[in-house]
Amino acid sequence: MPSPRQRIEAGVVRALIALPRPAARLLAGRPIRIDGQELDPHVQIALRLERMAGGFEPAPVEEVRARRRRDADTFRGPVIEVARVSELEIPGPAGAIPARLYIPAGVVDGAPLIVYYHGGGHVICDLDTHDQPCRFLAAEVGALVLSVDYRLGPEHPFPAAVDDSVAAFEWAAGEAAGLGADPGRIALAGDSAGGNLAAVVAQLATASEGAKPAFQALIYPVTDYSSKRPSYETFAEGFFLTRAEMDWFRDNYFADPADREDPRASPILAADLAGVAPAHVVTAGFDPLRDEGEAYAEALRAAGVEVTAKREPDLVHGFINAVGLGGRSREALGAIAAALRVGLAAPAPARVDY
Repeated sequence: MPSPRQRIEAGVVRALIALPRPAARLLAGRPIRIDGQELDPHVQIALRLERMAGGFEPAPVEEVRARRRRDADTFRGPVIEVARVSELEIPGPAGAIPARLYIPAGVVDGAPLIVYYHGGGHVICDLDTHDQPCRFLAAEVGALVLSVDYRLGPEHPFPAAVDDSVAAFEWAAGEAAGLGADPGRIALAGDSAGGNLAAVVAQLATASEGAKPAFQALIYPVTDYSSKRPSYETFAEGFFLTRAEMDWFRDNYFADPADREDPRASPILAADLAGVAPAHVVTAGFDPLRDEGEAYAEALRAAGVEVTAKREPDLVHGFINAVGLGGRSREALGAIAAALRVGLAAPAPARVDY
């Protein structure tokens, strides 16, 4: 339950985000332009508020988790309504995996299903911090959304999150019909660390004899924990996700630094990407992870995978967590929902020869 102070902060954020663009530009001050991109003025204001609140500082894990939960409450906006939300437990390799199923209004039996992995550097965030974007996707795609609360580091280092994510997809594929979904129209989706997990599960499913996803939507994904591309320097600080925060995530996710070169941690290092599910890869222009996300899209394309790639040049990492406030964040997640609708469209009927 948000505190009175959090409710006041959330009200201030909503008011500022609702400002007409010309007013937001005046309040934001001089435009920020890097790499031929101009930061959205509403985002510029939000970043100023974040800096006033202190931004990221290395701290005990539980403290950082609590801080991110407060941030999620501040930027969530009015709750997006869906027909039903159910709390589930999925059998996992180390016990039950908490999950949440979103069912939108008007859904019919045999609807598509999205298995969603939340972001948070494999260390923070949970079902609640990503409740709003899952509601949005369920409503806008017309699909069931299964949000997975995989284990986090440092308590459960790599590959615990991967093992849980694979188990959740396999369970979803096996139980799809019972959930009211089409087993042939299951997408993997996730943001940041969740995009990493969606990409890894898609690769592992391709190599397995089990179920295959029909589509994958990777939102500003982590694709390479083994190296840092130029965007790490260009956007090292000042744009929500920082280089220092990514280093902190690395330190807390991996018990052994050598694991960073495992393709299950860095999916861009996979020896063969041929045959993985068609993908939609989204990056944010002002994001340390921008270059590795775009490099992964190119690697998929080079392997013959059907790929659409879209950069949101005026946004920062984490934009889907402000979707309830409208503006460019909502517009960008709307484009992701549109890509999922296309990727999960009903398959063409089988051709019959007479």
